[in-house]
Amino acid sequence: MTRTTPPRPIDVEALFPELGAYRGTTTRLHPRPGRPQVSESSVGGPMLWPADEPWPLCGEAHGRGRGRRPENVRRYRQVLATAWARSQDPGPTAEERELLEELHREHRIPGASETDPLPMIGLAQLYRRDVPDLPIGPEGCDLFQVFWCPFNAHGPGRYDLELHLRWRRSWEVGEVLTAQPQPLVVGSDGFVPEPCVLHPEQVATYPFAGLLPEDLCARLDAWDEAQEEAARSTDGQCARPIGYQYDLSIPPGWRVGGFASWHATDPYPMDCQTCRTPMHLLLTIDSSEWDGGSGSWRPLEERNLTTHRRATPTAVTVGRFGELNVFACPADPGHPHRWGIQ
Repeated sequence: MTRTTPPRPIDVEALFPELGAYRGTTTRLHPRPGRPQVSESSVGGPMLWPADEPWPLCGEAHGRGRGRRPENVRRYRQVLATAWARSQDPGPTAEERELLEELHREHRIPGASETDPLPMIGLAQLYRRDVPDLPIGPEGCDLFQVFWCPFNAHGPGRYDLELHLRWRRSWEVGEVLTAQPQPLVVGSDGFVPEPCVLHPEQVATYPFAGLLPEDLCARLDAWDEAQEEAARSTDGQCARPIGYQYDLSIPPGWRVGGFASWHATDPYPMDCQTCRTPMHLLLTIDSSEWDGGSGSWRPLEERNLTTHRRATPTAVTVGRFGELNVFACPADPGHPHRWGIQ
């Protein structure tokens, strides 16, 4: 089933014609629960990984001997979804609540060391044939794979993510690894993705306002303020106004290419650490497909469905329900990637 982004509530280029010079495209991935195959682009699906190639491991020293079992995380979600899907008396029964409590329990791994090899979780794989805005990888690679460590325990502050990003030529993979490793426990539920098929859709997008020329940014800010003022009614009630940031520029959700949103921090340089070239956004991993501020991007095919759980199909959580932006060097795709959380 396709997913279609509704037309924008306002033609922003009609209001600000100079934005046409900055227009770009981004591919909304629209991940939705399914049963992806190894030969398909997916979130949380099986990875096209050679049987004779070592699986990505996290070797950085941090706690990894206590957490929730991945199989229990998935079972917990299934039980809860089934309980709330019942037409009569929806919600968990007393027996189901008891099971949910048990599934939510943390477990300890006896004798676990802080440096034991820890299998990373296969988060996503993207074939260039499926995703219009996915660039060609180094040496003609057509497949981009993303893994992450299931613990927020990296970097100087010990709260950062650790990713493993791999480009490969899919046609060179022979025998595929079928029993793909997974960690015994994870630091939180949000590291365990639900298997999702993708429904890629290319849409227009515009840069974050703070990165546009100063005069244009000031005019956009003034227009946003005027929209907010007009939305306030005399009785004190306030309808949600249309805004450049949430309705007209950068779509929410998982997507490839386009522009990064800097809504949580001021924009900062994201330059290649090898050649100092300004990097381009490669992939956004988002905690939700839309929220109260970005609901105008909700696909037409889902506008009449209940919102509950529809906006979080992957069950992935980035930081405090934010988004993870992965950047690539446009001068040389073989240069190391960088990433940041918003």
